[in-house]
Amino acid sequence: MRVLVIGASGLIGSAVCSKLLERGLTVVRVVRPGSSPPKTDEAVEIDLARAIRPEDWLPHLSNMAAVVNCAGTLQDGPGEDTSGVHVRGPSALFQACEQAGVRRVIQFSAMGVEKQQPSPFSRTKLEGDKALMARDLDWVILRPSVVLGPGAFGASALIRGLAALPVRPIMPNTGLLQVVRLEDVARTVEMLVHPGAPKRLILEIAGPEALSFEDVVKTYRHWFGWAPARVLNIPAPLADLLYKLSDLAGALGWRPPTRSTAQKEITRGAVGDIGAWSENTGIEPTALSVALARTPVSVQERWFARLYLLKPVIFVVLSLFWIATGVISLTTGYQIGIDLMERTRAGVLAGPSVVAGAIADIVIGLAIAVRRTSRAGLYGAIALSLFYAAAGTVLLPELWNEPLGPLMKIWPIIVLHFAALAILEER
Repeated sequence: MRVLVIGASGLIGSAVCSKLLERGLTVVRVVRPGSSPPKTDEAVEIDLARAIRPEDWLPHLSNMAAVVNCAGTLQDGPGEDTSGVHVRGPSALFQACEQAGVRRVIQFSAMGVEKQQPSPFSRTKLEGDKALMARDLDWVILRPSVVLGPGAFGASALIRGLAALPVRPIMPNTGLLQVVRLEDVARTVEMLVHPGAPKRLILEIAGPEALSFEDVVKTYRHWFGWAPARVLNIPAPLADLLYKLSDLAGALGWRPPTRSTAQKEITRGAVGDIGAWSENTGIEPTALSVALARTPVSVQERWFARLYLLKPVIFVVLSLFWIATGVISLTTGYQIGIDLMERTRAGVLAGPSVVAGAIADIVIGLAIAVRRTSRAGLYGAIALSLFYAAAGTVLLPELWNEPLGPLMKIWPIIVLHFAALAILEER
């Protein structure tokens, strides 16, 4: 039995693929261009937001018994199109399934979208659901609450990062969450993907208890084995600023889970009725504290939790460091740079050298700030730092003996760039 899984590199998609493979099914993963799916599986790269014609999907539906759409994107931005990912692409996929005779389609939506649509995320999710229900297919729509599991993506990663803080920040106006374990979500797909399974269902998937966001973070901190953290209530103006800064990061291509869409969605919370889900699958969801207690906490988990919120700090600091260095070299520090170059007997090249170095610094800083070019910017920063060290050693070796250590400080800076490269990937 062959199953096409869209969004196979995400938190839910990767778990679904693993569960289906474990049961002996053949999985064809659909991932976004540039992703790195496992080499042992069949995979195809498709930009869901651009695959808006049935013809874009028909070649990939041959001999498929079912399709599982796990794709989703939180907010519009560079490379992210909520309408394309949730409506136009899936609509074309569903039409192609109807034409190709692939009747079984499982669609992942979000809890509560039929009640309120405070953002384009929930509005387009609901539109995608309606597009599927309009087709002559054996559809099942799954609407999970916040999904937590071993993988660290989105909210799952944020909760770990917050749990690592000695002070637990509490954002205002957060609703209750019936967080659900990833393993329960994957089991649901495993049971419903077969042709004889129940069809034309909308199932809310959630945990057995309604928790505050603070309670979820507290539960994870207890699992890590750390002492309780002090609570810090974040004032609404500061919370709004944090969401706006996250939107700015989103405009640069990063995908923080704290953008303004999250602010709107988390206000209404994610609680629902799991009766139909349990009735149709027999699954009794596990409480978060119980599930975590059954899972040994690893040193890798603790490392990730402590590094998660340090990552944006590292990239902001490195970007501002290079940009500020360039700006200072062109303004208040220009004459100092000229004097330094004249000590190397650069002569008429002193001014152009200072300007060229400043421009290079600014370009590197901007490259690090933008997600698409960040890797190139980090490598450029390392190369330029090594060049500065080599040139300083040849032209002004006495800089090694200066008490402020202008050349000595290059080495920890280079190490920090390598650390940034190591944690650059988001999934």
